[in-house]
Amino acid sequence: MNGHATELATDAFVAHRNLLFTVAYEMLGSASDAEDVLQETWLRWVKVDLGQVHDRRAYLVRITTRQALNRLRTMRRRKEAYVGPWLPEPLLTAPGVDEDADLAESMSMALLLVLETLSPIERAVFVLREAFAIGYDDIAAAVDKSPAAVRQIAHRARRHVDARRPRAVVTSRQMRAVLAAFQHALETHDLEGLLTVLAPEVVVISDGGGVKQAAPRPITGAEKAARYIVGLGRNQPTLTVRPTTVNGRPGLVLRLDGELDGVLAVCVEGSHITGAYYVRNPEKLTRVGSEIPLTLR
Repeated sequence: MNGHATELATDAFVAHRNLLFTVAYEMLGSASDAEDVLQETWLRWVKVDLGQVHDRRAYLVRITTRQALNRLRTMRRRKEAYVGPWLPEPLLTAPGVDEDADLAESMSMALLLVLETLSPIERAVFVLREAFAIGYDDIAAAVDKSPAAVRQIAHRARRHVDARRPRAVVTSRQMRAVLAAFQHALETHDLEGLLTVLAPEVVVISDGGGVKQAAPRPITGAEKAARYIVGLGRNQPTLTVRPTTVNGRPGLVLRLDGELDGVLAVCVEGSHITGAYYVRNPEKLTRVGSEIPLTLR
């Protein structure tokens, strides 16, 4: 590739980089793996004859999808050996992201966990179709299936996800109000206060990756969950809690004695928290210091 062609390839890649990262992250739930996928995408992209490419955005998404599928299959083997529950790597996103309902929904921890129950092909098809509105023909080219097969996979994946995703839609303002009550109860070790904000069927998942202490399995039920959450700050160095935006939704960053301890994301239905996801694994907290730009377009 000559200098002019390399410049054109670079311009196209940079223009769509945030989109490609978002595609890879939604397929993988890991920012570090998504960055690796983008590196692999770039190495293949610079070898492409741009004169034969009619839609550079679609072609880049196709390469990214194929590389993410390869990475997703190897990640599944890693997760089988993972110590304790596995949660997606949390991303701190710009406050405005939570005003984009489609982006916030597609990036939420709750949905990413549902996507973990899909097969790699189902996940790729669902993400490309539902989050990015990619056409069936382009998805078919990306996953090496016929358009008819992609339509069937999309229908099956959508039905699977719809049966498991949160049913009640709440605004960011409602979520922040619920999270503020949760934060106050956490900071004051108020067990009764937590019980008023946690749904009876709440599920709490903590991810320490075998490096930090975490519950070995999901905690179900408000009473057990409240006692576990109160214990996070009790008999510990000074606990500080800062509101932030995690994966497009209101969340919290927790520090113990000034040191980063973890990131908490929640799922809110109505006026109660139905899911709380606490990531303590240091390997998944390397991007907490900066906001990640994301886009569906």
